[in-house]
Amino acid sequence: MTAEYRYDVEVLHLLVSPEHAYFGRPRDGAVDVPTTDADRVEIVAGKGIVGDRFFGKAAHVDAAVTLFAVEALEAIAAELGAGPFDPLRTRRNVVLRGAHLAPLLGEEFVVESRDASVRLRAGRPANPCAWMDRVLAPGAHAAMRGRGGVRCQPLTSGLLHRGPAVLVTPVPLEPGLAGVPSRRLPSRLP
Repeated sequence: MTAEYRYDVEVLHLLVSPEHAYFGRPRDGAVDVPTTDADRVEIVAGKGIVGDRFFGKAAHVDAAVTLFAVEALEAIAAELGAGPFDPLRTRRNVVLRGAHLAPLLGEEFVVESRDASVRLRAGRPANPCAWMDRVLAPGAHAAMRGRGGVRCQPLTSGLLHRGPAVLVTPVPLEPGLAGVPSRRLPSRLP
């Protein structure tokens, strides 16, 4: 039997946007697009979040849902002497508190919220773009490297809700490291 680790987390934000806001040159400014900070989102296996810009896009099926630890954003704001930053400006779909995400790369895990759950596979880091310097603060792009979250493939369909949740993982996590860039983490957790 595979080991199972359970971590209490909080889903702070659920971003859904039918269009891209950051394209072209950052100096030209972001496009004003409708964006929802939803109370709940519907996730469809192999497609993503219903109503989101990446839903059902073949090029993004393995990375249709992005998870992000708010502790990373708080650490970046402190390092830059700026903020607080609006987590929705990062354009990550699911903003969590208490979630150490870097060890999940390549792993399947479950997010349980209320009476529902969704199984995801963390495929690759959600690397920041140069837009972060424009929409957060100068230096945010570099500061966000290694802690921009993870891009995930939804393996099951279900609902995610804002509020208390449980992260069920096959690997141990260190929630206290949620804001530390993965390039600075120890090579192996105890």
